[in-house]
Amino acid sequence: MKKIQILGTGCAKCVKLAANAEQAAKSAGIEVEIQKVTDIKEIMGYGVMMTPGLVVDGVVKTVGKVLSPEEIKKFL
Repeated sequence: MKKIQILGTGCAKCVKLAANAEQAAKSAGIEVEIQKVTDIKEIMGYGVMMTPGLVVDGVVKTVGKVLSPEEIKKFL
């Protein structure tokens, strides 16, 4: 199972990225655990200064972008 973390304080872009990640996993048929990380100290621990951030299996993939489900599939 892949672990996806959405880094952000709960803004609209963060919510959209989480929804897109869920859609990407469903369409790819991959089982994922999606976790929203809202604690600013934990977010900064990833070296992320802009949100939303997308982390897959502990590796930061993108920062400050709302990726489409098709773009997210490339990281799964």
